[in-house]
Amino acid sequence: MSAMSRAEKPDPAGLDDALIRPTSRLVGIDAARGLALIGLMAIHLLPAWNEETGEASWSWRLFSGDSAALFALLAGVGLALTSGGRHPHQGRKMTADRIGLLVRAVLIAAVGLWIGTLMSEDPPAYNILIYYGVFFLLAIPFLHAGPKVLFISAAVFGIVSPLLMQGLLDQLPAWSNYNPTLTTVLTEPGATASQLLLTGTYPALPYMTYLLVGLGLGRLNLRKQEVQIRLLVVGVGVVIFAQAASYFLLYAFGGYQRLLAASSMGEHELEEVLVWGPDSLPTSTVWWLAIATPHTNTPLAIAASLGVSLAVLGALLLIARKAETWLMPLAAMGVMTLTLYTAHLVGLSFEIHYDQPYLWFVINLAVAALFAVAWHRALGQGPLERVVSLSVKGTRRLVLNRSSGASHG
Repeated sequence: MSAMSRAEKPDPAGLDDALIRPTSRLVGIDAARGLALIGLMAIHLLPAWNEETGEASWSWRLFSGDSAALFALLAGVGLALTSGGRHPHQGRKMTADRIGLLVRAVLIAAVGLWIGTLMSEDPPAYNILIYYGVFFLLAIPFLHAGPKVLFISAAVFGIVSPLLMQGLLDQLPAWSNYNPTLTTVLTEPGATASQLLLTGTYPALPYMTYLLVGLGLGRLNLRKQEVQIRLLVVGVGVVIFAQAASYFLLYAFGGYQRLLAASSMGEHELEEVLVWGPDSLPTSTVWWLAIATPHTNTPLAIAASLGVSLAVLGALLLIARKAETWLMPLAAMGVMTLTLYTAHLVGLSFEIHYDQPYLWFVINLAVAALFAVAWHRALGQGPLERVVSLSVKGTRRLVLNRSSGASHG
């Protein structure tokens, strides 16, 4: 990995991260983000089920729901690192951080809205970038908080958001586009807002659980081995708890039978729903909140994906202590995920990948890794990362200079 000058050091946050020297930055965080990117590529490109058996494929079981959750968690970690780490900025520095985050949110959302114009009505992928913009907007009031407040707030979002999703579903307007565009936002503002907050593929309110936990983690000393081990152990424990709780609620406390009675489904149809998830969380009974199926965003589904994310981050931080060099290709992808994810979605928009999904997955993976390593060694930040970083830094500088001038006036 090439060294970067002090002036070239980027701000590490969310999808527009850039790699900083190991002395300044934990490579395990970038490697985790790279793994999340691979997971999203796998979900977009590889079959979700085995055509012979009809069972969920290995890629679906490994990555569905968890990759997006890991991205959101790491976005929170990045926001914490750029706003003071263990010692959050205060005063005008925090004000500059908040306004910089607003700019970051708008730019990432703009990229997401543009990508929406390239996608067909039945798209090959659901774009997370527009949702990311909303995540960052909602994070602004929490940017100054410490770990305890952030973890408690995350728990509130994880419990209350699913209740809102189910309770308000019949009252919320229906959205028309899986990948919103600027036209969609202007012509269907209410439907788009409800989609981005509660009813879409990556709804911001439940996803704030992951982002706020990540923000809280970034306020801890992630360099300490004890903290890294705790992340791994707690993560595994949360996964086991969430899956076990769902199993017992469904099969030991009568939840499965209540779902059958309330939904008018047969057992085979209900079993499929428990694997793949319903199109939207049914409102027929609160027992639907007991399932832990990916992308259903129930409390237990959120907990399960959160546990996986914590375990992955802890494991990669521990691996990086002994094998940092081996993680560099993965980390190189992780530092320019905005560029790579955007390019990936643009490529998918041509819809030429359906006949040879495994071949296209290998091509996407190889091109992303080779480009990331070569570009980073030669130029540092990725192209889109540089645009966002310069915009955010310029905004922060204006705020700080203006505040400094006012204080001396």
